[in-house]
Amino acid sequence: MMNETRTRNVGAHARRDARGLGHIYLLTADESTLTELEAAMQAVPYCARGRVFIEVDTGADISVIDAPTRMTVTWLTRQTRSGAPGSGAACATGEAMSRAVNAWSDEMLYASTDTPHIWLGGHYRGVSAVHEHLVADLGVNPERIVTPEPYRLSS
Repeated sequence: MMNETRTRNVGAHARRDARGLGHIYLLTADESTLTELEAAMQAVPYCARGRVFIEVDTGADISVIDAPTRMTVTWLTRQTRSGAPGSGAACATGEAMSRAVNAWSDEMLYASTDTPHIWLGGHYRGVSAVHEHLVADLGVNPERIVTPEPYRLSS
């Protein structure tokens, strides 16, 4: 008989092995979607492992986010980053998030046998770039990705 782990919210993805192996979580947000991120985090099992990326304008926008112990929260400030390499431009909204998430995904999801649970919130520019990379380049099933309804990116 398979053990069930404790979760904050019961859902279809809550059943897993006792160590929480086999599933990896990825969540993204920006300053406009922090409330939605906090709601999405309530559905993440207590034993979840993975990453949360939050893009904000400046360091003054950084706050405390309640995340499971094995999840890493990374704050990305546009003010401290540049835009496209060699352009001299400032970092556009969604750009820091898409670069960081795509790099992390290349390392953690490429040829992975883990089941991904992905919630993408934030500016359309960043969300669409990450969604495209996950589906087209890494072969993630679009049904594993939740995006804002108005963006019409998930199937």
